[in-house]
Amino acid sequence: MAKDISQIRRDYSGQYLNEKEVGNDPVKFFEKWFEEAEKANIPDANAFNLSTLGNDGFPDGRIVLLKGVEDGKFVFYTNFNSKKGRDIEDTPKASMTFHYKELDRQIRIQGTVTRHNEAVADEYFLSRPIKSRIGAWISDQSEVIPSRVFLMRKFAEYSLKNVGKQVKRPEFWGGYALSPVRIEFWQGRPSRLHDRIRFRLENGEWRIERLSP
Repeated sequence: MAKDISQIRRDYSGQYLNEKEVGNDPVKFFEKWFEEAEKANIPDANAFNLSTLGNDGFPDGRIVLLKGVEDGKFVFYTNFNSKKGRDIEDTPKASMTFHYKELDRQIRIQGTVTRHNEAVADEYFLSRPIKSRIGAWISDQSEVIPSRVFLMRKFAEYSLKNVGKQVKRPEFWGGYALSPVRIEFWQGRPSRLHDRIRFRLENGEWRIERLSP
């Protein structure tokens, strides 16, 4: 490599984070940080790394878009037959990691995952651009395909067959909701003395802890 990776570093200069500022509701504080990320014009502020566990024992991560926080749960959508969907059905636990580099912040969330309300999924699907809806129908997500041409041909054929139609949500596509049991807020600080505030759900109550960086 042209550059020694081990020498890539910078000192963090984020704001001080304390327990009083965070409060006693981690979901509400997540929403505060999310709003601040949007105000800072961070691209794709709702993008996060979703990690699942495959039946081969390997963890698997990919970038997914958060589409809502409802009743304290974090909602995202996908093809149920995709790799992530199969992982969740086999092991309904996952982790979410948001990284806001511009603010020297990271949020880690762990929890259990269930399928989201179908009526809400129907409404959300119809709010998507028509081409995105068609894409959901024609993609056998995570499956091997022969070429890009094969995919584009399927897209064109389905589009022609459904000209003027509404294109409703397929049964194999919908939402998942992650119910958090642990949420950690990480604020980068100088000299690697970062602030880490973690919430753990214990007997239905959130317990707050400060972690060593």
